[in-house]
Amino acid sequence: MQCVILAAGEGKRMRPLTSKRPKVMLPLANRPMIEHLLRAARDAGLRSFLFVVGYGEREIRGYFGDGSSYSVEIEYVTQRHQRGTADALSVVRGQVDEEFLLMNGDMVLESADIKALSEKKGPCMGIFPSTHPEDYGVVQIKEDRIVRLREKSPNPEGNLINAGIYHFTSEIFSYVDRVECSPRGELELTDALSFLIDEGILRGSMLSSWIDVGYPWELLSANERLMAGLVRDVRGTLEDGVVIHGPVQIGDGTLVRSGTYIEGPCSIGKDCRIGPHAHIRGSTTIGDGCHIGHCTGVKNSIVLPGTNLPHFNYLGDSVVGSGCNFGAGTKIANLRHDRATVRVMGKDTGRKKLGAIIGDDVQFGINCSVNVGAVIGSSVRIAPGAVVDGYIGKDAEVR
Repeated sequence: MQCVILAAGEGKRMRPLTSKRPKVMLPLANRPMIEHLLRAARDAGLRSFLFVVGYGEREIRGYFGDGSSYSVEIEYVTQRHQRGTADALSVVRGQVDEEFLLMNGDMVLESADIKALSEKKGPCMGIFPSTHPEDYGVVQIKEDRIVRLREKSPNPEGNLINAGIYHFTSEIFSYVDRVECSPRGELELTDALSFLIDEGILRGSMLSSWIDVGYPWELLSANERLMAGLVRDVRGTLEDGVVIHGPVQIGDGTLVRSGTYIEGPCSIGKDCRIGPHAHIRGSTTIGDGCHIGHCTGVKNSIVLPGTNLPHFNYLGDSVVGSGCNFGAGTKIANLRHDRATVRVMGKDTGRKKLGAIIGDDVQFGINCSVNVGAVIGSSVRIAPGAVVDGYIGKDAEVR
């Protein structure tokens, strides 16, 4: 059975992290989130994949190639204009078999659930109980049939949601052809699903596990969950006096200098320079080519490749893009004084600890202070001693 993975969108809610990469290539446990999905589908027995790409497609094609390094076959089809999920499905018409799986590329699933859905009779939708169903399409089910689907209702009638994985037959394209442009100006797959529901032929399959990432701070929660199963694998060079506690992965070419203390679960990429006297705490992932230097502390954070925190820095509960540089003494706050949950641009994140969301190529001067919940766009320049709060747009200068 073929597997179609939708990976064409930017992920606007993930800005500024998606200013230079598609959402599906954002890392979880030091791998692009779409790679976790690919591996799970492969382990479920699927070998033929069709990636629908668009925004940032060069990065996806370059990373996965023809799929041979994963023992699968990957082909690509481009959605030239991101006009919605129904449009994304329509571009694979004529390239899929009679039966196929369709999955959103920005989630993580268990291979057992993918296998179970592939064995169901199509059309079938994966469903999952959510603690915040108002953010998703809420479904009602009778026996194994979906009887209602309502998108993002402020007062949802239940907690079962559309999980974004489907088993379809080629008949789905006749329903996609009937979809009209939504008020958002897009062709929505949920409208095609509504036709199936009206005819009483859409089934539901309960998933045992599901990780969805809609906002930047949700990367941290997803990263924590995926890091829980980390296995120790140290390939870099450790100087005398380095202490490693728990499951830690360190890539080839990485040098960890004396006095550094690393608590797992933690994943450090290739060709990094760590320490001396750095303290890296659990659920942290550091991409390739990073420098975490003298007396720097990093905790529960995601740092993308090529970023430097070289001297007396602190980074907690934050996501930092690639190519950033922190001046000596620059620190990120991650806890409100009143211990209330942190809000980002007016939205309650539900997290009591959250630092900052920082785009690519941000340059900090020395002794900068960044307040909880700050969002800093790509290519921002921040002067020495500056205090950063709220939202800072791309290319801005902060003095």
